[in-house]
Amino acid sequence: MSSAPAAAPAVQVEGLTKAYGPTVANSEVSFSVERGTVHALLGENGAGKSTTMKLLSGLVRPDSGQISIFGEQVRLTSARDAHAVGIQTAFQELTLVSDLTVLDNMLLPRAPWTPIGTLNRRRTRREVAAHFSDLGLSVDLDALAGELNLATRQKIEIARALFRKPSILLLDEPTSALSGEDVDWLGRIIAGARKEGITVLFISHRMPEVRAFCDTMTILRNGMAVQSARVEDVTDAEVVEMIIGRSVENAFPPPRPATNRDGETPVLATRDLTAGSKLADLDLSLHQGEILGIAGLQGMGQEALFSALFGEQNLSAGQIELDGAPIHLRSPADALDAAVGIGLVPEDRKTQGLFLKLTGRTNATLPVLSRFHRGPLLDGAAEARAAAGAFEAVEVDERAHYLPAGAFSGGNQQKLVIAKWLVAQSRILLLFDPTRGIDVGTKAQLYSLLRAFADAGGSVLFHSTEIPELVHMCDRVGVLYEGRLTHWFEGDALTENAVLEAMLGGQEPTVLHDAQPPAKTEAAP
Repeated sequence: MSSAPAAAPAVQVEGLTKAYGPTVANSEVSFSVERGTVHALLGENGAGKSTTMKLLSGLVRPDSGQISIFGEQVRLTSARDAHAVGIQTAFQELTLVSDLTVLDNMLLPRAPWTPIGTLNRRRTRREVAAHFSDLGLSVDLDALAGELNLATRQKIEIARALFRKPSILLLDEPTSALSGEDVDWLGRIIAGARKEGITVLFISHRMPEVRAFCDTMTILRNGMAVQSARVEDVTDAEVVEMIIGRSVENAFPPPRPATNRDGETPVLATRDLTAGSKLADLDLSLHQGEILGIAGLQGMGQEALFSALFGEQNLSAGQIELDGAPIHLRSPADALDAAVGIGLVPEDRKTQGLFLKLTGRTNATLPVLSRFHRGPLLDGAAEARAAAGAFEAVEVDERAHYLPAGAFSGGNQQKLVIAKWLVAQSRILLLFDPTRGIDVGTKAQLYSLLRAFADAGGSVLFHSTEIPELVHMCDRVGVLYEGRLTHWFEGDALTENAVLEAMLGGQEPTVLHDAQPPAKTEAAP
């Protein structure tokens, strides 16, 4: 029997090259993906993963090389071309239209019409509702997409790609916005797709997910494919070394000795703080030089906590204290005040943390631009010096002085978000899942930067969806459950298992650190 079309790989790329001016995003990338398998694309931010996905999605045209789908060479010049050969993509940078309902987003770009030229909304509503039910996705079809949280929007993005009945499903870092049970949900979706014969390409920075979901992998570095292998044939250490081109002995900085803070006045504290729909009667204290972790499953109140501490969320009750004195944060402008010095790294850097069309320098200096004015004029040299110092500290390319923030990889964009708070000379950093969608090499750089910031006397409130980060980076970790801080862990008691069990509500509430003010100990509802 001949082996051609039936045995041909679902996806085969050969010599795929794409450059943006002098920047080569892909350089002669070649790999293949067998039918009905799940294939991971791994690499640092800027290694060429997302460009490869865009080339396969028809959003970008290659400069050279070829793409074959099920043994047939194709020319993908648009998303419509990709759809025609059975390719659908769920992007990390969400494509949902914020001002449209969930149902309307599900029907874009082509909705079914009746013979008389009207939209058959009744039928499509039934079909979308049934599709969501099959996926175990509970979402109001009439809700505006922009009013939903990031994780729900990401799940809708995935559901929409599947609704179009793909033969090949491209998932561009889908779990960067997901955590806990949502990642488990995605695992079930991928397993179901594989069972139906759908071929899946999956970008992720999280090796546990790659091992759980994927059969094979290709590793990209500096725009080139350096290795393809079965997932089971390589160790995590080998993967990391291939991704960054060197071994990483310890991703996290060495642990710091415990510090006795009895009698110290906290730099930032809350007393009986109540905000949003869940956060209630919350007491915490953050000291100078401390990295304080906040753990919790999605929707446990962490968003309201960070927003309240940055002046974005009004308090329903309680108060915030700065250096032992009550403070009223009416807006982020109050938090940015030099005498306060609070900076926020938000959950979504592209929509909340940066102006993508402005230069890196402008983004870095914009929150405190008035500090560089000399009368009515801007002191450009002073602004440039301040930005340069921050860029050097976060190890971002000096091209950030003149290139728009959107031209940089996700990891470098996150560095720009942090750089602006260094320019602002913030003494308190609120970090909301700062390594989301960041590669292993950039994560190690950010860990070292945060440790250096704390060692120099800065204070960090750190929420992460990755429990190992909290355990290895933080001096103490508090667990939010249904809007209340039910547990505190430190020292030998601070372990991944203990934090996870508390996050799931499986431990009796206990206080393992006698902080000022004391954490609440009543049972979560």
